[in-house]
Order: sequence, then C-alpha cells, then structure tokens
Amino acid sequence: MATKFSNAAIRYGLAMLLAVFGLCAAGQAQQQVAMALLPDAPGTPDAMEPVRPVEPIEQRPLREAPSHRRFWDRENTLLFAGTLLTSAGDFVVTHDNLQASGGQELNPIARVFSGSTAGLVANFAGETAGVTGLSYIFHKTGHHRLERVAPMLNMAASGYAIGYGLRHR
Repeated sequence: MATKFSNAAIRYGLAMLLAVFGLCAAGQAQQQVAMALLPDAPGTPDAMEPVRPVEPIEQRPLREAPSHRRFWDRENTLLFAGTLLTSAGDFVVTHDNLQASGGQELNPIARVFSGSTAGLVANFAGETAGVTGLSYIFHKTGHHRLERVAPMLNMAASGYAIGYGLRHR
C-alpha cells in the first residue's frame, strides 16, 4: 500500500534523477567530439598527429608499513564499553516494555528470544559478542576503519532502540 510519504519520496527521487541527467555535460560533449571528427569542421587540425607511446613508470620500493597496532587499544576499549552500555540499556528498556507494558519486540531476530529474560540476555550478549568478533576480523584483515565503524553503528542502532522504546511506552 503506497503512502503519501512513499509517493512523495518516489517523485522527489525521479525529479532529482532528471535534474542530474539534464544538467550533465555528457550529451553536449558528444556533439563536440562529432564536430571535431568532421574534416571540414572549424578549429580541427589538417592532419591528425600519431599518439605517443606510453612511457613505463619507474618502480620504487614501497615504504615500510607501520607496525601492526594492538586490537585492545584505548579507542577500541572505549568503543566496546560503549557498545556494552548501549546494549545493556537496550536490554533494560526492551525487557521493561515487554514485561510491564505488554509491548512487542520489533526486531524479527530478537523476537524469537523475547519470550524469557534469559533469552533476551542471550540475544543482547550475543549481539555484543558478534560486534566485537566482527571488529576483530576487520582488525586481522587490515580494515582498521571498519574495525572502528562496527561498534559505532551498533551503538547508534542500540541508542535508537532505547529512544524508540522510551518514547513508545
């Protein structure tokens, strides 16, 4: 069922695509290339010059990579502590809404575990351990920015869930 918001979003997206394609210079560039290929076109050279061969690039040795830093440094420790705190806050708000208010778990994966307190604890502990494990995999494969982003995204999602749960009591 389409809503006013989705219809407006689709119309806005189509308008933006038309504006981007309409303002592109690619269509105008094609006309200029065609004009340059015509022999009688003004501003074209009488004879075409051959293309110079590509000169090889001199190879230099790579500089030494910085030493691999530790996984449990100060920044990661703070990020994982924040992940743990926001997951705990999400657990408390979710548990309270499910028990006291007769609420419903909106996360389809967590809904399976929402029947008991132990199930919710296992869900949120597994979520925290999963984020830490994913971050460690990113660390070992050299993706250090993603290593930091994973707990940040989890904290943002848990923070949103806390706010949503508090607002819809």
